[in-house]
Amino acid sequence: MLVYEYKVDGNHKQYAAIDEVSRVVQFIRNKCVRLWMDGKRVSHNDLQTYCAVLAKVYPFASRLNSQARQASADRAWFAISRFYENCKEKKPGKKGYPKFQHNNRSVEYKQTGWQLDDDGKHITFTDGCGLGRLRLVGNKKQHIETFPVKAIKRVRIIRRADGYYVQFAVKTERSVSHVSSGKEIGIDVGLKAFLTDSQGNTVENPRHYRKAEKKLKRLGRRLSRKQKRSSNRKKARKALAKQHLKVQRQREDFARKTASALVSSHDLIAYEHLHIRNMVRNRKLAKSIHDAGWGIFLHWLAYYGTVHAIQILAVPPHFTSQQCSECDTIVKKSLSVRTHVCPRCGLVMDRDQNAAKNILEKALSSHRGCTGGHSETGGLAP
Repeated sequence: MLVYEYKVDGNHKQYAAIDEVSRVVQFIRNKCVRLWMDGKRVSHNDLQTYCAVLAKVYPFASRLNSQARQASADRAWFAISRFYENCKEKKPGKKGYPKFQHNNRSVEYKQTGWQLDDDGKHITFTDGCGLGRLRLVGNKKQHIETFPVKAIKRVRIIRRADGYYVQFAVKTERSVSHVSSGKEIGIDVGLKAFLTDSQGNTVENPRHYRKAEKKLKRLGRRLSRKQKRSSNRKKARKALAKQHLKVQRQREDFARKTASALVSSHDLIAYEHLHIRNMVRNRKLAKSIHDAGWGIFLHWLAYYGTVHAIQILAVPPHFTSQQCSECDTIVKKSLSVRTHVCPRCGLVMDRDQNAAKNILEKALSSHRGCTGGHSETGGLAP
């Protein structure tokens, strides 16, 4: 499934209509959650049929496309089913009990309620919500018109800090002919350097949030000084949201480019299967860990590994930093110690490179049939 995204160019009336449709979607989703809370043994099919009842009772809901109403019910069922799965698997901590949504920013259509122009530059929404015909502004390399209409399974409208966007979910397979290099590496992600591989190469940590933190604080103070519910407060809030969005996009772009470069130049990549959710409980390191964006990077690493059809292996993180990569001796060291010095064999090496070598060795052992690792096939790693 590929997702093509275009920015929307419309007028103020159309933007207001998109906001209204988003509120209708939120209303239907919350009504479905309430039905599940009040009822017993409410199934997915019950939520789908409940959409028709809501359309008869509420005129504003009837103006929304029927499949878009069903997609709203699907959102409610996704939250419910995730809660059931967490309870069944006895997930520690909170189980994610479904909550009511308060600030929905998107609406999803299935295969009806919209019509794409032959040139792929305009899309028309044909239900009674008044969205009308919108111009699509996007990357010139994207050509959504080349796909058959039946292959477009979802059309999603999203509101972000810098405007409105339309996403097309296309059912197709993406593959790249991988040029074999014969190289196999292990990588160790960190905070001092974003990653260090088993060959000693490092990628600098860009620290996007840290660099923008001063400006974010200034915009936050400016927002707090504005009078509530005023036009100036809305402008200040929008400026702060745009800056946060810029940091998010910088982090995403860096993760994608770094993962793509690694996958295209290697035949096997091994990494630690880190539990990032537990690691960010450390108050002293939480901000730096979030800023590094390990989870996004590992997600794209697994994705590009699937596209290039190469092995992306995750191994347990136990003792990768403490164990000597030369003689397997356990050398205890704190996080502040950045150099591995083995008292037994005399090996002196950067701590992260030593860990990357151990990660690669674990992955190769598991790949040969031993225990210690598993293969990622495109899902989020942590």
